[in-house]
Amino acid sequence: EGLAAFRTFLKSEFSEENVEFWLACEDFKKTKSSTKIASKAQKIYSDFIQADAPKEINIDFHTKNDISQNISEPTLSCFDAAQSSIYCLMAKDSFPRFLRSEVYKELVKKHQDRNQKRWLPFL
Repeated sequence: EGLAAFRTFLKSEFSEENVEFWLACEDFKKTKSSTKIASKAQKIYSDFIQADAPKEINIDFHTKNDISQNISEPTLSCFDAAQSSIYCLMAKDSFPRFLRSEVYKELVKKHQDRNQKRWLPFL
């Protein structure tokens, strides 16, 4: 529920591509088959990295350039620098704002209410 609430918040700020990219990278790093590594890497590249990608993430030129040069022979760590950069961006910027948002406050209230109802009959 927390991830869904965070995604909803990011959508409201037009930055859901950050968490989507991070999750895609986490999935990518679990890939075993070399043919799937190549196809998943290309999908991540075309969705998030290449110029005018539909969900283009905001990473520095050098990181983007390194990925572009190495995408023809991807490794499981080829997106690590970009993933780390996006994680830091979310941790320093998006997540603190999420914690102050109505979306988060509603999530906390919902869980407090649920816990209260669960234990109330036993009091």
